Amino acid sequence: MHDTADFIAETYGLGAGPWTMRPVTRGALGHIWKLSGNGSSWAVKELLFGCDEEQVRREAALRQAMENLGIASPRLIPNRHGTHVSQLTHSSGGSYVKLYDWIDGTKADPSDGDILDWFGRTMALLHTAGEDASDTPDSWYEQCPQHADWKDLHEKVHQARLPWSDALGWFIDTSAAELAHWVTPTAPGDLVTSHLDLQPQNVLVGPDGPVLLDWDNAGPVSAERELARAVYVWAGRNQVNTDSARRLARAYRSAGGTATIKGPQSFSMLFATDLNFIYVQAECSIDPAVTSAQREFASNQVVASLRGVPKLTAVAQLTDALGNV
Repeated sequence: MHDTADFIAETYGLGAGPWTMRPVTRGALGHIWKLSGNGSSWAVKELLFGCDEEQVRREAALRQAMENLGIASPRLIPNRHGTHVSQLTHSSGGSYVKLYDWIDGTKADPSDGDILDWFGRTMALLHTAGEDASDTPDSWYEQCPQHADWKDLHEKVHQARLPWSDALGWFIDTSAAELAHWVTPTAPGDLVTSHLDLQPQNVLVGPDGPVLLDWDNAGPVSAERELARAVYVWAGRNQVNTDSARRLARAYRSAGGTATIKGPQSFSMLFATDLNFIYVQAECSIDPAVTSAQREFASNQVVASLRGVPKLTAVAQLTDALGNV
């Protein structure tokens, strides 16, 4: 790990060190490491499943535009060649990495009214600055697996004798079909360029206030659908807190946000991303081409996700609560 730390420090011109790297957390797509030396620290994001360099350019551009509007986020640091992504040596695994400012802070509390106000304003700024996007949203946010796809995957999971096979089968026959009904392409004219992963875990509260993390997914999205998904995850998910939902929506509207939640169709992005996440994690859990640790991680993600599948009753409650906001 010292060799990897020294390679990253050299690639980004951080100085002679000595440098150390320790693991911090693991997400669905990569590891976060803390790189320390010379009295400073940096966050290294190791991408486990390859890298889309065009996506990295979109991330860098949107993050910079939002910084110009006063939205705090960790800097995405360019390497000595001026690019925002680097590849480790083969001996270090060959993964792609990105380097960010290290942010000390605490996790955002979605029950804190001041945080909800900040988040509502931040989302409105994102949507206003990103108006008139022309690119097509990624299929991850617009489509979901069909019933035949689920059935084929379930058979493979069953053959692998994973302990959650029966739970997956029940989900396929019930919630998956219900939610897929509402997953549709976005109508023209509602697209903005935005963050696309506006969850409480992507906000840290540092010494100078909240900081928005994890801009990896930046791109075109329906403003209405991003608002709906954000309200759902910030207002308690299936345990809906209508007061939190209203406070967030009022802050969004007061800051110039124009999107509105009209019904279950507004939650198409939420349903698509949850369905797709369960599907790809279930696929990964039986994939012989990945490591056993990656299969175990994916398996645990499926179990956790099946417990928290969005309920149509919850989104109906949110729609009703926000009808006059």
